[in-house]
Amino acid sequence: MIDIHCHILPSLDDGPGSVDEAIEMAKAASATGIRTIIATPHHQHPHYTNTKQTILSHVDELNRQLQEHDVDVTILPGQETRIYGELLEDFEKNDILTLNQGKYFFVEFPSSDIPRYSKRLLYDVQQQGLKPVIVHPERNQTVTKDPDKLYDFIQSGCLAQLTAGSITGDFGKKIKRLSEDLVEANLVHFIASDAHDTKRRPFRLSEAYDHIEHEFGVDTRFYFQENCELLIRGNRVMVEPPQKVKQKKFLGIF
Repeated sequence: MIDIHCHILPSLDDGPGSVDEAIEMAKAASATGIRTIIATPHHQHPHYTNTKQTILSHVDELNRQLQEHDVDVTILPGQETRIYGELLEDFEKNDILTLNQGKYFFVEFPSSDIPRYSKRLLYDVQQQGLKPVIVHPERNQTVTKDPDKLYDFIQSGCLAQLTAGSITGDFGKKIKRLSEDLVEANLVHFIASDAHDTKRRPFRLSEAYDHIEHEFGVDTRFYFQENCELLIRGNRVMVEPPQKVKQKKFLGIF
């Protein structure tokens, strides 16, 4: 398996605090069948800033450590960038790191809202040949209240990544139901762990794929897994026509 969103680089953000902890994370990932991980430290987060060159050097060092400890996991470079007004300018300055240095990049909205300039900014970014992947939209309060907000971004060419723990219920029943609705409406294109450690925020990718297969069938599972493979290769990912989330009827009342 491939995990395209993980905070495994030590001492950069709210992931592992040491190399030993990062190695333990990699061992835990390997035990669940994960062989490739894109490391995605926070950037332009209120508490963390990790530019491209910093991340690349840490990825090289962690791969060296994993080889020394015979851990069969390969780390690829990435970044989880909180959306901000100068995003495009910093791409031009070479501070922004795309996923495995391809055309896809992660963009994170604040948990409570979506800045008003986001749609225009992400459109401008796409005009430069880059492809935004909105991370964990199911955990954004604006999307939970109105999933059509995500639909608008997907319609405009953005992609989205669902957190494994959301689909397995780790973030509560409401987010689990919304996650299933987003899958059903073709509004998410990738599933990833967003793991931070081995206990509080562990890898739940295998369980998430099992749940997807149980609820939506094996083809949907392969769709998400294949898209992760296509992404790390820099190839065009599969996209199904997006739909608006259907309003569910409860006890005969909308």
